[in-house]
Amino acid sequence: MIDSPLRPFHLAIPVRDIAESRAFYGQLLGLNEGRCCEEWIDWNLYGHQLVTHLNPHLGLQGKVPVHLNGVDGQGVPVPHFGVVLTLEDWHVLAQRLKGKVEFIIEPYTRFKGEAGEQSTLFFSDPSGNALEFKAFADLGQLFAK
Repeated sequence: MIDSPLRPFHLAIPVRDIAESRAFYGQLLGLNEGRCCEEWIDWNLYGHQLVTHLNPHLGLQGKVPVHLNGVDGQGVPVPHFGVVLTLEDWHVLAQRLKGKVEFIIEPYTRFKGEAGEQSTLFFSDPSGNALEFKAFADLGQLFAK
């Protein structure tokens, strides 16, 4: 792998309703909206480009299918996406979400005292896209074995 300055990622995900996406990502999560039209919205996800694309055929229940894999004794939803935040930003987000989302995994610190110790939380958007936000007291632990 070539070491280079970190660049923003671009991720496009399906949603069942654009207005619902706007309420969730814009109002609840507080993301800034970029370009948009009737079928998609660009969001600034902590400096990364997240695009919610309308998919009216989204599963039988209007949700993305999810599978759970065990990690540190928890059922981690697959697929999922998210961002590594600063510990301070992670705490602010965790506090803001309490009582407003149903957590798949409540905010906690996993791998305590081990390589890769991290604070994490998981929840889904209304379309079933699972999100993880995590933070490291020591970012050098991001890829620790």
